[in-house]
Amino acid sequence: MSDLYPEHNPLDDFDRITTQVRMVTPLQTMFGQAQDELLATRPEGFTPEDIGRRAWELLPEAERDTAFAELLYTYWEATVADDETWARHEAGGAR
Repeated sequence: MSDLYPEHNPLDDFDRITTQVRMVTPLQTMFGQAQDELLATRPEGFTPEDIGRRAWELLPEAERDTAFAELLYTYWEATVADDETWARHEAGGAR
């Protein structure tokens, strides 16, 4: 029952240290690898879609459901941020 109330479970040293570390997902890792591969094999250029498709190919099958959810949430967050930026712009704020 106490797990539901984290304030009753003080953090140990490991938890305090790791809460400050950015978590890297398998999809982020594969995006980096895909970009490195494409930089090496296609110096003339490539698109974000090229990186994404290669990252998806590199991603282990077991990670794909989680990665798909990550893509959806990331798209949603970008859409909301864009809407907020446009709202500020239309209200007279800087874009």
